[in-house]
Amino acid sequence: MYAKVYSYKFSGLSEAKVAATFCSDGLGKKIVPYNIRSLNISIGQCGSVSINLKFETGEDLKKFEQESKEFFSDLKNTFVFKESNFSGVFIYNYDSEMTSTEISLN
Repeated sequence: MYAKVYSYKFSGLSEAKVAATFCSDGLGKKIVPYNIRSLNISIGQCGSVSINLKFETGEDLKKFEQESKEFFSDLKNTFVFKESNFSGVFIYNYDSEMTSTEISLN
């Protein structure tokens, strides 16, 4: 698995909430076209937003980076924030399935 991680620091929690909604809407539409295997967007109390994307292949990651420049440009032109990001390879990843195995009898 290949990863792309974006970290943004906004001036406050309100700005981070609006930006997270903007990112959810924009990146959610890119899941199928860019073969995104996982998309996680989280907000911190200090006004931070973290975006973690997983891709099956390096080609999928490169395609996403090349063709998503407009989205990130719009983000930069709309909001004021400090930014850091990096690409990498997952060394260890664990996700449990959120399913219920409980059976209720009525």
